[in-house]
Amino acid sequence: MTGSQLLQPHAAQARDMLGRLRALFDQSVRNLAEQCLDAGRLSAARLDAHQIASFELAWAGAELLAAETAIASLDAQADPLEAQLALVFTTDAIVALLDRLDVIAAEAGMAPDAVDALRSLPAWRALRAAMGSAAALRAAGHGVVEAQGLVGEVALDEPHALAQDAFRRFAAEVVAPQAEAIHRHDLTVPESLLQPMREMGVFGLAIPESHGGSAPDDREDTLLMVVVTEALSEGSLAAAGSLITRPEILTRALMAGGTEAQKAHWLPRLAAGDPLCAIAMTEPDCGSDLAACQLKGTRLEGGWLLNGAKTWCTFAGKAGVLMVVTRTDPDRALGHKGLSVLLAEKPAFDGHSFEVQQPGGGRLSGRAIPTIGYRGMHSFDLAFEDYFVPDANVVGGEAGLGKGFYYTLSGMVGGRMQTSARACGVMRAALRAAVRYTQDRKVFGAPLADLALTQAKLARMAARLAACRRLAYAVARIVDTGEGRMEASLVKLLACRSAELVTREALQLHGGMGYAEETAVSRYFVDARVLSIFEGAEETLALKVVARSLMERALGLNASGG
Repeated sequence: MTGSQLLQPHAAQARDMLGRLRALFDQSVRNLAEQCLDAGRLSAARLDAHQIASFELAWAGAELLAAETAIASLDAQADPLEAQLALVFTTDAIVALLDRLDVIAAEAGMAPDAVDALRSLPAWRALRAAMGSAAALRAAGHGVVEAQGLVGEVALDEPHALAQDAFRRFAAEVVAPQAEAIHRHDLTVPESLLQPMREMGVFGLAIPESHGGSAPDDREDTLLMVVVTEALSEGSLAAAGSLITRPEILTRALMAGGTEAQKAHWLPRLAAGDPLCAIAMTEPDCGSDLAACQLKGTRLEGGWLLNGAKTWCTFAGKAGVLMVVTRTDPDRALGHKGLSVLLAEKPAFDGHSFEVQQPGGGRLSGRAIPTIGYRGMHSFDLAFEDYFVPDANVVGGEAGLGKGFYYTLSGMVGGRMQTSARACGVMRAALRAAVRYTQDRKVFGAPLADLALTQAKLARMAARLAACRRLAYAVARIVDTGEGRMEASLVKLLACRSAELVTREALQLHGGMGYAEETAVSRYFVDARVLSIFEGAEETLALKVVARSLMERALGLNASGG
């Protein structure tokens, strides 16, 4: 019998346990949702009162979906190491799920008996004893070392496989050699990286072929974007992997609401990476609450004057156009219905600060925010003072006024999928670095990789990476059908936290050298920390998107109440 065949009884135990957990999870969602109802709709106040349980609910949903996806890939022909890792991840996920369901059940008014009953199942005890044991973790860890950390590979068709191979080679040969200097000297991403990426079509991945990009005209290709982003992020998150996010969001906003003239003008230029773009959404007092944006657009003949501040606007210096979410209706009571998207053009700057003076007296200034990681693109504080934007640059024209919130949201699914891919790329780099170092480093007369605890750590790191990769690729295919908004949020939630955990362990395995800036793993660690913050901060994503969507789905509601 093959290794995978020997693991099939444990795979059957895992499937049975996950099925039982899914049923209990669904019941918990319904019960918690009923606690948050008011007059037949979800109440914002009641949801806020149950934030702790809702947060656990979102995480439980992410871990459960990832485990189900991992186990679904197992059959008698599966690679033995991949089967081991899927079962290691699922076993750890079930432990976490049981604890989360305890919290949710208490808040939802459910007795703890159902969770206790699952903990006591002989099949679960057998699975945990088999796949959570020291022997199982050592065996999996040894396999990870033998594979040099190359785990979680997903079968791709020829075009996607060719793209993956090309961009992995580019990341290894062109990006990685420049990544350390960009990080340590806080440089702007240089043309030596930007120009070859333009030539490879990186900036046009979401743009239809008819408008100069590489996406099919009749459908999206989120999977290609995930493949390319992951490969580039393995070379460097800040200097390569994140460059696609901004054109992705702006492209989707234009596709959702732009006029035909705007699409014809902007999309071919964005696809060519000339100009580069940045997204100005976040404001100093609003954070993730996009609907609370206050940057004001005042109408005058021929266009609009922008006044106010934005912050955390990544790549604003180098960008030639800013996608600015602007309050164009002065009635603040309108909330998100008073927002529009305006495209503010500016010269490109390489430095850490800039100032633009318009002929009519308008002014835009920017200052890069010093950060512990994610250097290269730089995130800017921006100040707009009577900065003029012509009517032609209002996305959607007159009909687009007040619809900016929705145009912006149209890019969020793609942005979250891309961030998941970034997390997977950073994890892949960190795991491979940890494997190499633990093989070379000797402690007490033996390679670090031969120690039981090292092998257990590598097993769990690899299991988490493999699960996140499989989930990201599976959800990308769902998104390409026009569905998957919540699933994209689930994989973003899980992959970004996982990147923190994996890079932390990779750094730890390097010991003192891991804390040295000359070692790449220190960069992976500080870069990974930002992933749970942008493209939807972890808490906002869990509470306002995932938990609420789960409850609406459970109650059969089509729209949020409150």
